[in-house]
Order: sequence, then C-alpha cells, then structure tokens
Amino acid sequence: MAFDRRVSPPAQPPEQAARISEQDEAALVARVVAGDRAAFGVLVDRYAAVARRVARAVLGDPDDADDAAQDALLSALVKLEQYDPRRPFGPWLLRIVANAATDRRRRRKVRRTEPLDPGLAASGTRPDTAAERSELSVRLRRALAELPERRRIAVVLFDVEGYAHAEIADILGIPEGTVRSEVFHARRRLRVLLADWKEQG
Repeated sequence: MAFDRRVSPPAQPPEQAARISEQDEAALVARVVAGDRAAFGVLVDRYAAVARRVARAVLGDPDDADDAAQDALLSALVKLEQYDPRRPFGPWLLRIVANAATDRRRRRKVRRTEPLDPGLAASGTRPDTAAERSELSVRLRRALAELPERRRIAVVLFDVEGYAHAEIADILGIPEGTVRSEVFHARRRLRVLLADWKEQG
C-alpha cells in the first residue's frame, strides 16, 4: 500500500538522509521547542559530520574542530526559538558552526597545526594507492590552509558538501555573487598549489 510505504520509507544513504526535507526538519525543530530533546538528537545525527567538516575548514585542527562543532550544536539548541521554519535548517545551523569556529580561531590567535611534515609525506616511493591518497589528503589540507578563511569555507561547502551558492550565501551572510567569486578563486588557487602533485602522479 503506497501510503504505508511513505510512512515507513526505506533506509537512505547518509548523504541523502542528511538533507531530507525542509518540512521534516521544521517539524523536528517544532518538537524540540516543545520539549522533545530526542528530536534534537535526530537533527544532530543528521548534521554532526558536516558541522565538523565546516569547523575544520576554519580551524584546521580536528580536535579544535570537534570542540567548535559541539559548542555550535549546543548554541543552536539554545537559539532554536530564533530559527525561522520557513527557511532551510541546514544553512542556519552551519552559520552558527562557522561563527563558533571563527570565534575559537580568534581566541587561539590563529594557531595552526601541521598534521604531518610535508618532507615525510613526499619522501620515498609510494607503495600503494592508500598511501598516495593519504599523501594527497595531507597536501589538500595544507593547500586549503593557504586560502583565506571565507574562501576556504565556501569551497568546502560547495565542492565537498554539495551546498548551492545560495545556501552558502545564507551560511556565510554574504551575497550569492560573492560566494561564486570565492569558490572560483579558491579553485584557481588550489589548482596552482596542487599543480606539482599532478606532475608527480
């Protein structure tokens, strides 16, 4: 029966589950505001991974990013009554995450950690594809760290998380045209920073 299938949909891949429907999320928010804390757990499960990735785009350090994402999620719980259910929930939440990460970064005086000595990453032969992917991941993180903060967040949200320019504009509080420009310049700079990787490959 079609109605029953709609009530109990099959499990969806994590990427789709993360951004199901705006009405569904608005209903969850309404339940949280009414006192249902378990509903907030559903929202947290849906956005925790992307929140960490956005925080990491600002901070670089994974531990700092986890702390900032947790702070932001708690802050969102406190501010939930300010959320406008007519607008998408994801960009509203990620704006809080980006602000929390930026605040933490300011407090830490732009303390940036290097996860791996680049000399170690590039030395010797690469025995397998996993090692090569790991090295590329390190190179990409270092290249992203070279970008200005807003540009870095924009390109991560667009190319990694799949958000539209308009949604990113909402998250960062800037015009959509500025987001397009930031993504364009970020990609161009990353191509330059990673050009020697292609030559090695």
